[in-house]
Amino acid sequence: MVSSIHSSLAISLLILSTTSFLPLSAYGAGGFSVDLIHRDSPRSPLSDSSSTPSSRLKSAIERSFSRANYFGNAIQRNIPSVFASSPSASDNLYSGISSNSSEYLMSFYVGSPAKEVLAIADTGSDLIWIQCKPCEECYPQTIPLFDPQASSTYKVVSCKADSCSALPRESCGQKSECEYNYAYGDGSFVDGFLSTETLSFDSTSGRRVQIPSMLFGCTHLSNGTFSDGSGLVGLGGGQLSLIRQLGSSIESKFSYCLPSMSQSSATSRLNFGSSGFVSGSGSISTPLIPGNPDTLYFLHLDQISVGAQGSVLVNPSMKAAINAHQGNIIIDSGTPLTFIDNETLQSVANKVASSVNFPKVADPNGVFSLCLDVSGSGGDAKLPDITFHFSGGAPVVLHEHNTFVEVAENTLCLALLSSDHLGVNIFGNIAQQNFHIGYDLSAMKLTVAPADCANM
Repeated sequence: MVSSIHSSLAISLLILSTTSFLPLSAYGAGGFSVDLIHRDSPRSPLSDSSSTPSSRLKSAIERSFSRANYFGNAIQRNIPSVFASSPSASDNLYSGISSNSSEYLMSFYVGSPAKEVLAIADTGSDLIWIQCKPCEECYPQTIPLFDPQASSTYKVVSCKADSCSALPRESCGQKSECEYNYAYGDGSFVDGFLSTETLSFDSTSGRRVQIPSMLFGCTHLSNGTFSDGSGLVGLGGGQLSLIRQLGSSIESKFSYCLPSMSQSSATSRLNFGSSGFVSGSGSISTPLIPGNPDTLYFLHLDQISVGAQGSVLVNPSMKAAINAHQGNIIIDSGTPLTFIDNETLQSVANKVASSVNFPKVADPNGVFSLCLDVSGSGGDAKLPDITFHFSGGAPVVLHEHNTFVEVAENTLCLALLSSDHLGVNIFGNIAQQNFHIGYDLSAMKLTVAPADCANM
């Protein structure tokens, strides 16, 4: 089924020809890049000029716990993170995001003629979906709903088609349409028909990349507070994600480079194909490990070291690890903070505290296990590097901006949280900032290289 989807896409890429757009094949191994917009960027509809670093951090903490809870539920139940059935079903399968938990947005175009959409970019989801006319009940969005009847390239997928069975559960509409419903942990949902359409992306090279016959969800019923945008672009590992659909046309490769929290207005890049190749000084690679649900990207974390204080072996009983060959942590661009089991966290916190002379203080938010009063540092607190050692001899050296957050003036806290009672460990996006991170889904390999992401 997956191969047939990829074959039809490759044929379409060969026959596509326009004067104003370039087919994906013209980029050579699908090499192109698009902008990622951080939720706090002035370019984002979520940007709040009255927000403060403290209020933004509190929001990031809430989003982190929300997202970790959803992922933990999916892993514990050994189920996909989305489903296709009634929204009132008692066995709803939850998406990896809540309706207001996004970190990054991206712009793309749908249909012929092309209509612009601003959507959540999410490595914890698969299906691409947008809101469409007619809509019985839809959450508000600033741009008009997409009208499939006004597009010459729109087609509804039959519930008898192979591609419909790529959904975890199929449901037939009144006219044999392939129907889906994605439920979210906060009770929100989106319901619509699996369809095909031409999608286009503005490449950072200045040309628009056009991709025909992409599977996506046309949502005709929704309930929630998706103020982040008008849809979602799934970048996960499942069959319906943008990455899996593009497949060999981008050599199953993509990457991103996220600037630090203090540079939220800087442009991030999402790269595909040859543009997603990661190399250079300090680059390391570690296996991407198959897991359930296949949407998520699993890694294996062996140990964590703190400066010259030595290493902490990761607790082998971490809930996400079922056996020695399975991943025990996921990497996710949409979760701000990093989660590890409490035993490992406390050992790391103790080693950090032993390596500095700053007094411990309580976290005013009551969340972080180690906070330090750095008022005596003269604004130049020296804190130890913390290295995450992933399987295959892959050390990722995290600096202060990756591992500490300022919760109040002169108060820095270790930006690691306990995963106990959550059922999932997560390598979050603060830890990933200023690294070029490449996913190779053909070789099942993750490559990480230090980078100045604001100036790539």
